[in-house]
Amino acid sequence: MTALTAPRPTRPSRTRRKAQRQALPWGSPAVYFIALVVIALMLVPIVYIILGGFRTNSQITVDPAGFPNPWNAQNYLGVLGGSVFWGQVLNSTIAALATTIGAVALGLMASYVLARYSFRGRGVLYALFAAGLMFPITVAITPLYIVVRNLGLMNSLGGVIIPQIAFALPTTIIILVPFLRAIPDEIQEAAFIDGCSRLGFFFRMVLRLSLPGVITTGILAFIGSWNSYLLPLFILNNEATFTLPLGVQAFSSQYSVDTAKVLAFTSLSMIPALIFFSLFERRIVGGLTGAVKG
Repeated sequence: MTALTAPRPTRPSRTRRKAQRQALPWGSPAVYFIALVVIALMLVPIVYIILGGFRTNSQITVDPAGFPNPWNAQNYLGVLGGSVFWGQVLNSTIAALATTIGAVALGLMASYVLARYSFRGRGVLYALFAAGLMFPITVAITPLYIVVRNLGLMNSLGGVIIPQIAFALPTTIIILVPFLRAIPDEIQEAAFIDGCSRLGFFFRMVLRLSLPGVITTGILAFIGSWNSYLLPLFILNNEATFTLPLGVQAFSSQYSVDTAKVLAFTSLSMIPALIFFSLFERRIVGGLTGAVKG
């Protein structure tokens, strides 16, 4: 009796391996070169501002494009040691957190109704929120100023937070509606059979299943509020209520002669947003991808 042996796997030929390597989706080197040039153009101003804070005014005057020699941390220590910077950080944090919570809470409830209920005018209402994406805040700044003034919210963070929540709702709803529509009806029916109410289903199931979209919209609302400049410029006139973007403008006007200190204040004001966006960048991409798939 002869033993049956399995045939040896044939190795791919050299030509075939070369063709497979060439078929890999690495892209053209020119694309990578252009991408590196774009990244460099974006990072060079940021690096210049950060390094400029470690220089003195004489160094900047003699060699504007040079490196700190010697390194001087007094500009950063002077900004961090004062109460103005930390007060503006606190105001920006309060405004950003309140805007995020309000936009996500209201947007999630509105998205749940638009995604899970059928009623007359649902398409028109959804289109109305979608049209809000094409309505910049610069167009409505004068009516907003009049409304906020009539409400008695001038020189208060509430006068900034409420309009920011309203302008963050379109983006929140457009992202969350696909997430909520993708929830299978069988899950909702099973929850109702088990005795779960509509509010119970919303809090127990909808919040968990739409968590990626909630995180994405929350991050976008937070960053948008943190970087907001035009609305606080019209609403806030008291320096004690200034947010960081307004604080940078006021600080640069007050210390216009001290360029190094202005660069230090500017770099410190933008570092929190850069760190926050870098930490949650994958969350943003994942949430937007899920919204497109839904």
